[in-house]
Amino acid sequence: MIIIFRILSIALVIVALWCLMLLPRRCQAGWAQLAGARYAHRGLHDMTRNIPENSMSAFRRAIENGFGAELDVHLMADGQLAVVHDSDLARVCGKSAVIEELTAEDLKNYPLKGSGETIPLFPEVLALFEKKAPLIIELKVEHGNAAALTDAVMAHLRDWDGTYCVESFHPAALLRLKKHYPSVIRGQLSENFLRSGDGVTLTWPVRAVLTLLLTTFLTRPDFIAYNYIDRSCPSLRLMKRLYGVHEVGWTIRSPETLESLEQQGVLPIFEGFTP
Repeated sequence: MIIIFRILSIALVIVALWCLMLLPRRCQAGWAQLAGARYAHRGLHDMTRNIPENSMSAFRRAIENGFGAELDVHLMADGQLAVVHDSDLARVCGKSAVIEELTAEDLKNYPLKGSGETIPLFPEVLALFEKKAPLIIELKVEHGNAAALTDAVMAHLRDWDGTYCVESFHPAALLRLKKHYPSVIRGQLSENFLRSGDGVTLTWPVRAVLTLLLTTFLTRPDFIAYNYIDRSCPSLRLMKRLYGVHEVGWTIRSPETLESLEQQGVLPIFEGFTP
């Protein structure tokens, strides 16, 4: 009986600690302006129409169709900000280069495949969306540049007249936002790194911590942006039940899934179709 009592006591302590580690920030102003919109993943791109992802044409098309957009931002060698998903440009430009090692001047030599467009700069995209549609801005941290990237992005957003939130897979970016830009709505990106190939360069403990959102008590995000196919994650389900945390679902590829998730209160990031 004593052994059973000790086991139950230990289990209760573990559960209590788990719940405390998942405590997000709550009731931050501004979520209502983001909710209700649908967000085109990397813009409303369509290569059958020669409209690449994260291109100005994809972003214009999103606005024209009444959608917000999700986009990715990298910090370049000259301090400029490039809107592109991959650090290595081989997939999107057809020739290999590391975006963090390039300058804005270099971008003319790396046109996006399937079009004559070049990789846009962050201020260009902001000017397009100002007073028109909301943005979900993902910070692509590379080589320990979380602080510099976050500060550079926020310098452009300081006087921007638009609706936005900022998210990242990297907890260090959220910590920077929490400490220096507390009024900004911030989100933790995640998925099942224990299953996903995206986490193969990470150690098993790090993949487990990120999958189970165990940095939340440090970063205190306003929302969790989780790969919707992995949303059975016990930590995400617990956060929603205990704290009512806001959920963003990515990347949705069918109208049926989008509508189902919206009915469950999930903010959708979609791709490959026009709702």
